Amino acid sequence: MHQINPKSVRDGEKNTGFPDSRGQVILTAIINEHFVTGEPVGSKVLAEKFANASGMSSATIRNVMGELEEMGMLEQPHTSAGRVPTDSGYRFYVDNLLGVLSISNDDLQRIGVEYGLNALDPTETPDRLMERTSHLLSALSNNVGIVVSPSLASDRLQHIEFVNLSDNRILVVLVSAPNIVHNKIIRLNVSFARDELERTANYLNREFAGKSLAEIRAEIMMLMHEEKALFDKLLQTAVILCSGTIEDEEDRLGEIFVDGTSNILTKRDFADLERLRELLHTIGEKSRLMQILTECIERDTAAKGDVSVVIGSENRTPSFQNCTLISAPYRIGNSTAVGTLSVLGPTRMEYARMISIVNYVARTLERMMSADISQN
Repeated sequence: MHQINPKSVRDGEKNTGFPDSRGQVILTAIINEHFVTGEPVGSKVLAEKFANASGMSSATIRNVMGELEEMGMLEQPHTSAGRVPTDSGYRFYVDNLLGVLSISNDDLQRIGVEYGLNALDPTETPDRLMERTSHLLSALSNNVGIVVSPSLASDRLQHIEFVNLSDNRILVVLVSAPNIVHNKIIRLNVSFARDELERTANYLNREFAGKSLAEIRAEIMMLMHEEKALFDKLLQTAVILCSGTIEDEEDRLGEIFVDGTSNILTKRDFADLERLRELLHTIGEKSRLMQILTECIERDTAAKGDVSVVIGSENRTPSFQNCTLISAPYRIGNSTAVGTLSVLGPTRMEYARMISIVNYVARTLERMMSADISQN
């Protein structure tokens, strides 16, 4: 049984009051019915559902729906009697009515099949695994699945080596915690002898081991502005090699894998073509999307492993304000670098199931990638 403690992200939420137990039952019923039909839910539909429930007459249900509307948890999109949940209604539901969640056996089986087929394949790269994970999230949610790899720039250096190649190219072999090996070829305008590269690698391993690559780059850049850096050949070489190795890694911030964008084209929730166009543009702008996902995780300072749920207007990005973003961080082994995986879809979402899936897949991805490291 995989239990989850969902954590919410709030931004300027106003106090709307709290429904009593009867209001909570009605709110839950409306959310469940609206998810299935996509239509406003009327008191007649609820009266049929609660036909045998004591104290749930049609008049009572109408009164409770009116109270929920006054609290800002329901709204009436048309002149009909039907109501739909608001962002505040969904927020109260996620924070208070889901209880302790567990992933279903059906979802466990689907995840196991997807990962089990190639989990022990030694030829599968981490990038391919994260690509498969984004596809899995999309398939399970029928929404958009997103996976962001941990940033190399925020990981910590264990060891670095430089190997001369032809045409002023240098192979950089960089090991970051915990024993993750990165190979990168950089092309320079100057050439270095083998002993120069060895001395520089020894210097970096001695002075900077345990520091993040972003920290190393910042210190190297400071050395560039000190007078001695102009005369010390070792520092000059370190500046050149580290700038070439790390600079674009910091700008890159990690890879991003997106799958299932076409799913949102089928959602009636995105009938407004202009808003849909803006949403698709934001999803396609990977640097912006990565920034949004990073903010979601950073805004929730809860314990590691908790799921972040950002609903509708809580999103700071306008094109996301009719969407829900459910995200969870993941780490590889004891690495300090954090990746993110998410499901993006309309606010009319299967919250309990999606929170369970995102949390479980994040933990599974951690175990698989950590196991892969231990085998290498």
